[in-house]
Amino acid sequence: MHPASDTVVLDGGPISIAQVAAVARDDARVELGAAARRLLETRRAVLEDKASSGRAVYGISTGFGALARVPIALDSRSDLQHAVVRSHAAGLGAPVEREVVRAMMLLRAKTLAMGLSGVRPAPVDALAALLNAGITPLVPEHGSLGASGDLAPLAHVALALTGEGLVLGGGAGGLDSSSALADSGLDPLRLEAKEGLALINGTDGMLGMLALACTDAGLLFRTADVTAAMSVEALLGTDRPFASALHAIRPHPGQAQSAENLSRLLAGSEVVGSHRHSDHAVQDSYSLRCSPQVAGAARDTLAFARSTADRELASAIDNPVVLPTGEVESTGNFHGAPLGFAADFLAIAAAEVGAIAERRLDRILDPARSQGLPPFLAEDAGVNSGLMLAQYTAAALVAENRRLAAPASVDSLPTSGMQEDHVSMGWGAARKLRRVLANLSAILGIEALCAARGLALRAPLAPAEGTGSVARLVNAGTGGPGPDRHLSPELELAAALVSSGAIVGAAESAVGSLA
Repeated sequence: MHPASDTVVLDGGPISIAQVAAVARDDARVELGAAARRLLETRRAVLEDKASSGRAVYGISTGFGALARVPIALDSRSDLQHAVVRSHAAGLGAPVEREVVRAMMLLRAKTLAMGLSGVRPAPVDALAALLNAGITPLVPEHGSLGASGDLAPLAHVALALTGEGLVLGGGAGGLDSSSALADSGLDPLRLEAKEGLALINGTDGMLGMLALACTDAGLLFRTADVTAAMSVEALLGTDRPFASALHAIRPHPGQAQSAENLSRLLAGSEVVGSHRHSDHAVQDSYSLRCSPQVAGAARDTLAFARSTADRELASAIDNPVVLPTGEVESTGNFHGAPLGFAADFLAIAAAEVGAIAERRLDRILDPARSQGLPPFLAEDAGVNSGLMLAQYTAAALVAENRRLAAPASVDSLPTSGMQEDHVSMGWGAARKLRRVLANLSAILGIEALCAARGLALRAPLAPAEGTGSVARLVNAGTGGPGPDRHLSPELELAAALVSSGAIVGAAESAVGSLA
C-alpha cells in the first residue's frame, strides 16, 4: 500500500510526466477526485439526454468508422459498446511492456476524468482499481496506426475491464482477466452508451511512451556529458572548447548546459592539466570538441518533446466530446501527429548522441589516435584483444539506431473504408523511440567502460573528481585493465550503470547536480 503522497488524484485537470512515471514504474496509486466525480455525473446526464433525443450522435446512436451512418436502436447501445471493444481488440505480437500499459491506463482515466467524454465515474474507477491491484492487461505490440488514436491497444485494456481478454501473468500466454478480477475482488465493468468508444479513442499509448521516453532521455543526455568528459581525459584532450564565453556567442540553451557540465566534470583534472598547452591540444577531434553542440541540440529537441507531451497531458482526447455548453461534437483531436513528430525528432537526436559517443570510444581503442594508450586497451596486445569487440557492439547499436531514426510519421495507410484516410503512425514512432533509447544506454555504457579503463591506464595522473568517481565505479564493477575475459557481462553491467542512473549519480556526488 502506497502512502497518500504517492497517490495520483485525477481531479479533472492535467497530470505531469513525473506522475506518469510514478504510476507506470513505481506503482503509485490512482483515484478519482470528488470534484471530478461530480463533474462526470453532471456531464453524463447531459449525454444521456442527447442519446435519448433521437438525434444521430456518432458512436452512441450510430455505428463506427465507415458504419457511422448505421442507426443503433436504444436497447442495443450497451451491446454496441461491448462489441466495439471486442472487434477493436485486434492486436498481434509480443506483449507491450508493463510500464507502457500502466501509463496508457492512467492517461485514459485522466482524459475520462476531465468530463468531456460523457462517461459515468464507473470506467475511471475501474481503470484505477486495476492499476491499484497491479493487474495489467496484455496488450499486443502491433495494431495501432496512431489515429483514431491507439484503438487496438486501448481496446485490449478495455476488454480486460469487462472481464474478457487477457492480463499479464500465468506465463507467456497471459491469464484470463475474469480470473484476475475475481482474485482481486473486482467486478467486470458493464459498459453503457459511449463508454466503450471513450475507453479506446485516445492517444494514450503513444503519449505514455513519449512521457516515459522524455524521462529516460533526460538521464541519458546527462550521462552522455559524463562519458564525453571521461573520453576527453582518456584521450588527453583539452577542456578549453567548453569555456562559457565560447558558447555564449552561439546561444543555444542546451549547448550551454552541456558545455557547463563538461567544464565542471573536468575541473581540477591532473590529466587535462598535464598537457593543457601541448601542440596536440590546440584542436581536438570533432567527437570531443563538438560534444556540447550535439548533446546540446539533443537537449533542445528533448525540450520540444517535453512541451508536446505536457500539452497532451493537459488535453482531453476523445471523439465525440460533450462540451460545457451541452453540445456533443465530433473532433479530430485523437490524431497522433503531434506525438508522432515529437517521438521521431527525439529518436533522431538520441541516435546522434549515440553516434558521436561511438566515435569517441573507437578513438580510445585505436593506438593510432589514442595518444599512447595500448591497442584496444589490451594487456599484452596480440595475445589479448582487449576491448576490440566492444567497439563492434557499439557500432552495431549505432547502425540499428540509424535505421530506427527514419521517421514513422511520414507514413500513412488509409483504413476503415477510406473514412480514416490519413493516420499518424505515432504508436510506431514511440515504439522505435524506446528501442533507440535502450540502445543509447548500451552505447554510453560501452563508452564509460572504455574511458574508465583508459583513465586507469593514465595513472599516476589523477582524473577530475567528477570523472574519477565514475571511473572508479565502472572499474570496480567490471574489473578494470587486465588480461582478456568474458566481455559480455561487463558490457551488460556498464549499460545497467547507465540506465539505473548510477553513473550520473556518481558524477553528481562529486560535482553537484548536472543540467
